[in-house]
Amino acid sequence: MIIDCHGHFTTAPPALGQWREAQIAALTDPSATAPTHADLHIGDDDLRGGIEPNQLRLMDERGIDVTVFSPRASFMAHHVGDFETSARWAALCNELCFRVSRLYPERFVTAAMLPQSPGVDPATCIPELRRCVEEYGAVAVNLNPDPSGGHWTAPPLTDRSWYPLYEKLVEYDVPAMVHVSTSVNPAFHTTGAHYLNADTTAFMQLVQGDLFRDFPTLRLIIPHGGGAVPFHWGRFRGLAMMLDKPPLEEHVLGNVFFDTCVYHQPGADLLFDVVPVRNILFASEMIGAVRTVDPRTGHHFDDTRRYAEAARLSPDDLAAVQEHNARAVYPRLDALLKRQGR
Repeated sequence: MIIDCHGHFTTAPPALGQWREAQIAALTDPSATAPTHADLHIGDDDLRGGIEPNQLRLMDERGIDVTVFSPRASFMAHHVGDFETSARWAALCNELCFRVSRLYPERFVTAAMLPQSPGVDPATCIPELRRCVEEYGAVAVNLNPDPSGGHWTAPPLTDRSWYPLYEKLVEYDVPAMVHVSTSVNPAFHTTGAHYLNADTTAFMQLVQGDLFRDFPTLRLIIPHGGGAVPFHWGRFRGLAMMLDKPPLEEHVLGNVFFDTCVYHQPGADLLFDVVPVRNILFASEMIGAVRTVDPRTGHHFDDTRRYAEAARLSPDDLAAVQEHNARAVYPRLDALLKRQGR
């Protein structure tokens, strides 16, 4: 089995984007009426029309069995409006991902976005987390370390303000993928800079702190291959020593994992050479950041299965990356698959 731990609903029906535009317009236009949940009309056929010719078709073509499916990352846009704005938006997006998982129960599994908002206590996200886990069967959440959209006004992930949320994640045994959203800072292109900056920044925050001393069972996934982390592994090892921290293997690698959303063979090879295999989970993020064909290979950049299978991995290591590591890091996913007889 091949499990893709990083998928987003990037092909949601246009009505979702139109609802969001109306919501944003109402924030500044006194004559506009903010839309309600009931104003969004998306039927099952609309969902199928977005999924089947896109994500599902590519999953079949590339031999991906299951995708952990969350709302579109760039659409989270936590910097827009206030907490209530984010709460209503998150509820809609999470519901759609859940509905997709009901339509295709053996292919898509729900992961939730959190209704974060700049300067707002992360504990306010707990009710939506609870709803998504208990009612939707969510197996993971996306956690934005920078709700400000590229201005980094939030405290580091090791700050105690995040602790109530971590406590709930540990209680539910649910991991979090550390994933930012749209950048409104013109210095940072959203997918080419902000995402990768955030991956690297989050890892360094974890190196600097002692979060996992307080939460030894908390699990965080850093996407996009960890940003610059594998390429600068020696720098992080050295910095950990200078900060009087234990070796990275003891300090963070019992709790931090990386995905394979790296879009060329040399980068994937580096990831597998540097990071222990047990800390790598297969993912593609398709259909996502890079949707074009690489003229050098004739294949889509995000066809990451090719890179994993061309890497110098033993059969056991490849199986761990493509299936078994995800089952270990996402225990609710593993339990769901077992109930399905897989």
